[in-house]
Amino acid sequence: MDVRNWNRFCNILSIIAILIIATPSANAQNIQKGNYGYLYCHMSDQGEYTAYALSRDGYHYEDVLDGKAIMDPKEHARIEGGQRDAYITRSYDGKGFVMVTTDMCVAKSHVWDNYGIDLLKSDDLIHWTSVTFDYRQGTSIFSDANATSVYKNWSTINRVWAPQIFWDPNYTWENGEKGGYFIYYSMWNRAEEAYDRMYYSYADKSFTKLTQPRLLFDWGYATIDADINLLPDGLYHMLIKKEGGKPGIYTATSKHLTHGWGEPVENDYVSFEGKKKCEGSSAFQLIGDKTWRVAYIQYSDRPKHYRICQADENLRNFRDPVDIEGVTAPQHGSFMRLTKKEYKRLKRWSDQQNKK
Repeated sequence: MDVRNWNRFCNILSIIAILIIATPSANAQNIQKGNYGYLYCHMSDQGEYTAYALSRDGYHYEDVLDGKAIMDPKEHARIEGGQRDAYITRSYDGKGFVMVTTDMCVAKSHVWDNYGIDLLKSDDLIHWTSVTFDYRQGTSIFSDANATSVYKNWSTINRVWAPQIFWDPNYTWENGEKGGYFIYYSMWNRAEEAYDRMYYSYADKSFTKLTQPRLLFDWGYATIDADINLLPDGLYHMLIKKEGGKPGIYTATSKHLTHGWGEPVENDYVSFEGKKKCEGSSAFQLIGDKTWRVAYIQYSDRPKHYRICQADENLRNFRDPVDIEGVTAPQHGSFMRLTKKEYKRLKRWSDQQNKK
């Protein structure tokens, strides 16, 4: 090999090395897209249905459809006819949207129990299709029905709460297909366990199939309302409500989605609300800002207050809470950035429906 070819070969090797170093590993992460505004997708505190609100700055919002239901909960929540705790994100390919809700209607049942969740998908944020999973039916509803089950008797399940979504490109299905939606939520089967614990399942790309639940962690006391984000430190950061121990909204971290979740940081949590009870946390970043905003419902107040506080780049040092503005009846929900086209579409839809 002559000097010219040798130099060319070395240059190629250098480029390959740079690309290897610069290419991030395929970590689990939801797609972030849009630099025009924000969608707050939430359960309405006026009823157990899903509502929308739009914002340009992340703090000041305007109700879509005057805060009314953006879909018929009875059509999509086939167990109890009520939708709670809506969580929305973009689909894995960025071409659509997926949502999960707690299938539950306290107004109907008069108890704080429920039996399943609803998986929904949409191409335009307006028209939705869905599937419902009634966990009382047992392992037959899951795609891996013959796998080892976490419960002996599914008919005694009494809580399946607050599911959320995290796209995991590394999950491998039995047929070798890669990629799945990591769905995490709390469950409680009173007959077989002492308190609510965090579990997870995987949904397929079609968002219609679900694997059997697996235990995510057990800290020895009840935990609900988890919210997970991947940070630049390479760790998954979880906001979660501790019902046991010293109650409150805390943070925990792990190198892996499905295991390794150490107990929460005891000296850094949403403590500035005093003895007021808070839950339903949802973290999001403002456009162009590396720090975080953490929203949550302060449900012990009368009237209730839905708050947004600040956190640093590491999702720590919570501070400066303020009330969300412009939303008629904010409750447990989630936030997603929008493109101008998406924002305008929802605004136009709302205006047209309100004129009818």
